Amino acid sequence: MQKPKVYITRRLPDEVVNPYKEYLDIEMWSKEEEPVERKVLIEQALSSHGLMTMLTENVDDQILKQSDNLSIVANMAVGYDNIDVKAAERLGIAVTNTPDVLTETTADLTFGLLMATARRMIEASQYIKQNKWEHWSPLMLAGTDIHGKTIGIVGMGRIGEAVAKRAIGFGMSVLYYNRSRKPEVEDTLGVRYEGFEELLAQADYVVCLTPLTEETKHMFNKDAFHRMKPEAFFINASRGATVDEQALYEAIIKKEIAGAGLDVFEKEPISSQHPLLSRPEVVCLPHIGSATKETRYKMMKLSLDNLVNHFQGKPLLTPVP
Repeated sequence: MQKPKVYITRRLPDEVVNPYKEYLDIEMWSKEEEPVERKVLIEQALSSHGLMTMLTENVDDQILKQSDNLSIVANMAVGYDNIDVKAAERLGIAVTNTPDVLTETTADLTFGLLMATARRMIEASQYIKQNKWEHWSPLMLAGTDIHGKTIGIVGMGRIGEAVAKRAIGFGMSVLYYNRSRKPEVEDTLGVRYEGFEELLAQADYVVCLTPLTEETKHMFNKDAFHRMKPEAFFINASRGATVDEQALYEAIIKKEIAGAGLDVFEKEPISSQHPLLSRPEVVCLPHIGSATKETRYKMMKLSLDNLVNHFQGKPLLTPVP
């Protein structure tokens, strides 16, 4: 029987992909670092039974409806806002993502980003590299304590819970805001639910981990930053479009908040001229939340396992609802 054709939109390591060639006829985009060209993606989707995509690909109605063969899109990410899920459902095309396998890794990065921002670590490293360290002074590169402070987590999913555990280990008080309360998490971790506005007013560190939806787009806007403490920091490791970046920039230059740590941006990649990069109070990373070799390999394999299960008529491991 002919194997189903699957197109992978980035070059993945042979050691990961080769075992799956027993079950799938796999083609890949030739480049590891650069996203697939839109024209190529359209052409490949037309002749493929399945796609394995990255968050850089816009899998819209045009791509989904053109092919009579396409029956599944396996997205190598937790988020799936790059896929028109409603169109896929209407067309009977399955969509999968990669939750769970990146939870702890992303929580590590999120809390590390918080620490780097609060303690001015990147700035301090550059201070030495630029040969500015000529003497010691009592407040040279003085940052802000993390222990004993209050963290407010917006989006208490798996990653939010993992970040909460790390915060508790640092002796922090943990507040959270979520679309729905989680009494079991409150009981297990000792965290406290607050309304969004109340959380903003109380937290020393506001951490955005909410998925991007129509409701959460630009939820961190001028009003949200105005409600935060002037000594508070904003950390975003979810999706860039949850933030009005111009409002964040203005809040920082007006000293309405103390600084920000960002792993994501509304339009990625950003250029070196992005206004937020000009601010020493802001730490910017290139969307590396799950970027460890161990975790990225797990994400690749989970996506491929979903494809194999789909074509063998077995239950999907991580279907998008």
